[in-house]
Amino acid sequence: MKFLRAKILRLVVKKIMSALSDLMPIVLVIAFFQIIVLRQPMPQMGEVLFGGILVVLGLTLFIEGLEMGLFPIGEAMAHALAKKGSLAWLLIFSFALGFSTTVAEPALIAIAREAANIAAEGNLIGFGEESRLSYAFGLRMTVAVAVGLAILIGVLRILIGWPLHYLIIGGYVTVILMTTIAPEEIVGIAYDAGGVTTSTVTVPLVAALGVGLASSIRERNPLLDGFGLIAFASLMPMIFVMGYGLIVFG
Repeated sequence: MKFLRAKILRLVVKKIMSALSDLMPIVLVIAFFQIIVLRQPMPQMGEVLFGGILVVLGLTLFIEGLEMGLFPIGEAMAHALAKKGSLAWLLIFSFALGFSTTVAEPALIAIAREAANIAAEGNLIGFGEESRLSYAFGLRMTVAVAVGLAILIGVLRILIGWPLHYLIIGGYVTVILMTTIAPEEIVGIAYDAGGVTTSTVTVPLVAALGVGLASSIRERNPLLDGFGLIAFASLMPMIFVMGYGLIVFG
């Protein structure tokens, strides 16, 4: 029992030190500018140190959770659906996975609220709480549907063998064309929406889905065919959000 405890303790310390080393460049940059450039003491040092400890612990638990939970379940479900041989269920699962993980993204929730507040202050939508909630909800649903559709198309790409660069180039050409006709007020939000969708919840599951599916299909290489879903998932929301802006702002 004592040996087991010592082994667990060493493993925990190793994980924490790994997370600390990942965060060290950020710490060094902040310390350099605070001490050398600004030449001021760090404000609220106690709170900063406590917050830093929480960040290290949170990052440690998050990475461990990805390795233990999200990556394995994504790959396992992709294998199981591929073996089941039902294209319809595989596509439904792909869309549902992309939609649900995007709706749950904390970054998307935050940026949708902020976009609603800015739009209300700029008199683009009603100033009331109901108008803000409606705008933010519509923005989140638009992005979620876009990601769900992107994952569905990405899965079809793996199954059929479409070249990834054709989809990416075609998508960015569409983004450029949409930018020319979309209202100016929505373009920046649309570009940011492409980034916030590929965050903490979506990326692990989507990546695991692509790799697991490519591993389950003959004549598919997980390294060549398993990746690329995330890039497409960050591209499609730009198109959809600019379309949403055309509807809301006319």
